Amino acid sequence: MSILNTHIGNLQFKNPVLLASGTCGIAAKELTPYFNLSDLGGIVTKSLGIKPWVGNPTPRVVEIPGCGLLNSIGLQNPGIEHFTKNELPFLKEQNANVIINVVGESLDEYIEVVNYTKNYSGFVALELNLSCPNVDGGLDFSQDPKKAYTLVNEIKKIATVPVLVKLSPNVTDITDIVKACVDAGSDGIVLINTVLGLAINKWTKKPTLPRAVGGYSGPAIKPIALRMIWQTYKKFPNVPIIGVGGIHNADDAIEFLLCGANCVQVGTANFINPKASIEIISGLKDYCEKTKLSSISEIIGQAHEKTLAGAIH
Repeated sequence: MSILNTHIGNLQFKNPVLLASGTCGIAAKELTPYFNLSDLGGIVTKSLGIKPWVGNPTPRVVEIPGCGLLNSIGLQNPGIEHFTKNELPFLKEQNANVIINVVGESLDEYIEVVNYTKNYSGFVALELNLSCPNVDGGLDFSQDPKKAYTLVNEIKKIATVPVLVKLSPNVTDITDIVKACVDAGSDGIVLINTVLGLAINKWTKKPTLPRAVGGYSGPAIKPIALRMIWQTYKKFPNVPIIGVGGIHNADDAIEFLLCGANCVQVGTANFINPKASIEIISGLKDYCEKTKLSSISEIIGQAHEKTLAGAIH
C-alpha cells in the first residue's frame, strides 16, 4: 500500500490530491502536457447540468493581486450529455479517477442529471454543487438546511455511486448545513466553495463584474476554509471531508489534513502553476518520509489532539 493512500468512506484514492471543479477545464485535458492524469488522487469535472449553460456576461474574472481571483463564470458548461459522450471516454483512456460535479436550477434538474449518469461507467462518485454564488438562486440549497436535506436525500435514493456535497462558506454556521447533509445520507462533505466578494473599477466607478458580486478564491480564503473544516471535524469526526480553498503547495495541504480533511482539492493554483497538484503530491510524500509516517492518513485530524484544553476561544 502506498504511503499516500487515503479514502472517503469506501472510495479509495492513491493520494489525497484532487483537482477542483471548474479549475481544470471540463475534463482536465489542458493539463495533460504537464503530467499524467492517473497520477492524481482524482479529478472533479466542471459542474454539469442537464442542458448546456451559457454562463454570465463578460468580464467574468478579476485578479486580486497577491490574494486570488474573483470570478463570475455562471456555471457555463456543455451539459451532461456532451460530457458523457465526448469527455468521459477520454478520462477513461487516461485511467483518471473521476468525480462528476452535478448542478441544477431545481431539485428536478439535479435528479435528471444523476439519473442520466446511471447509464455510464468510468466515474467513482458524484459531487453535488449546492453552493455557486454566481447564478440566481445558486446558494439556496446550501444556505437552507431543509432544502439541503431534501436535495441530498432525494439524490441518495437514486445514486449508484457515493455522493459528496460541496457547501458554501456564505452561511452563519456551516455545521447546521453539514448536519442536514449528513442526516440525508451524504457520503462526504466538500468544504469550501468560494466566498462572496466584490471589486470596483476606479475608472468606470462601477463594480468590475457585470453581476457585481462574484466568488472569491485563492490564498486569502485558506483560513476561512480551515476554520470551517475545523468546526465540522470537531462536531462530526466520523464524516469524511474534502478540503478546498487556497491550497497552493504541500504545506497548505498538510494544514488541511491536520485540521480534519481526508483529501484536498487544488483550485486557483492550477491557473498560476499547472503542475501545482503534482508538486503537492511530491511534497506530501517528502513530508511523510521526513516525519517517518507509514501513511499520510495518520495525520488526519491530528491538530485537534494538540489543542490546549484551556485555550482561549
